[in-house]
Amino acid sequence: MRRCQTMLFAGVPPRSLPVSRPPPQLPSIPHRRTPPSQVLHWPGRRLLLQRGDTELAVRDLDGEGLVVRFPAPWPRRFGSVAVSPTGDVAVFAGVHALRAVDSTGAVRWEIRHGCWSPAVCTVAHASFADYADDYHHSHADIGSAVFSSDGKLLWAHVRNRAERDINEEWLILDPAGGTVLARAGTTTVGSGSVHFPHPNPAHMGLTVLLDEENSSVLWGHWDGTNLTVQRFVEEVLLAASPSGEYFVTTDTGQWTLYLHRAEDGMEPRRLDATKAVPHSASADDDRVRWDYEAAAFPHDDTAVVGTECSAQDPRHWLVDPHTMALRGRIAYPFPVSGPPRSAGQGAWYTLSKDQTAVHLWNLPHGE
Repeated sequence: MRRCQTMLFAGVPPRSLPVSRPPPQLPSIPHRRTPPSQVLHWPGRRLLLQRGDTELAVRDLDGEGLVVRFPAPWPRRFGSVAVSPTGDVAVFAGVHALRAVDSTGAVRWEIRHGCWSPAVCTVAHASFADYADDYHHSHADIGSAVFSSDGKLLWAHVRNRAERDINEEWLILDPAGGTVLARAGTTTVGSGSVHFPHPNPAHMGLTVLLDEENSSVLWGHWDGTNLTVQRFVEEVLLAASPSGEYFVTTDTGQWTLYLHRAEDGMEPRRLDATKAVPHSASADDDRVRWDYEAAAFPHDDTAVVGTECSAQDPRHWLVDPHTMALRGRIAYPFPVSGPPRSAGQGAWYTLSKDQTAVHLWNLPHGE
């Protein structure tokens, strides 16, 4: 990964984030959902994931920079992947199964589920080779999975079918053996989903993308016996605060940022884009919109959110969650592309335009 200076904002001197090791080179292929590189983080632990068609490379960003490589059971376009905080287990969420493997490729466990293909597929495929060349499977919707902050739970969004009916579920599993501990129906028919871990392993956030104009946010709590779920219709989850006290969403129209209390889901404050953010003269849109997946929470009192993240010159902003007031635009030392994404430990990251480089950023706390 390239060494990055931190952003310059309101006269704050730059400070380097101590990560400067080159990433492993993996094939970069176009993908309509997940980027080939991403940073996963838990308290005291950050991992850089780089996904190719044949393998997943996982680099420790806070230790000695060791790289662990996992053989991939299927190409990247056939699903998503989760990695344990210790970096020794990868769970591939595929079109027909959740599969946990170690770095040798040995299967720890596998749970088969209904097909994510938009075509009616009721076949319990035993092998990826059965559908590797099928168009509908290669363009299927996808679920997702993620490990809890302590690595003791795996949360997964899967699909099941009964005849032509589609039923999607949110599962909590024991990652050691794949035992299902709890399950809840999502009442969705999603095209994709994204998990948002909470510092408390008993909590988890999930955005289910329904189509180009609709989505739902699910906020789950596991008490060791029961899974309870709060639902926020027509919202998209963007980020959770480091303490876990709050999470931020936007509506499907991208008009407003909503600050929710994680404890009860209540919304104490909000921020309207059209009132707070000046319109960009270079923007094609007639109004300002908060971007989907464009937010990070480097500190409890600082959120980084994005607008125009698909444009040539995206704009990233600092927001004070305590007041939901805009503090100003971030001025980077060189042009960035795409949205800001959470990198944990007071940091966020961006991907280069060609998605071959990851840039980590931070801001001196209190500025």
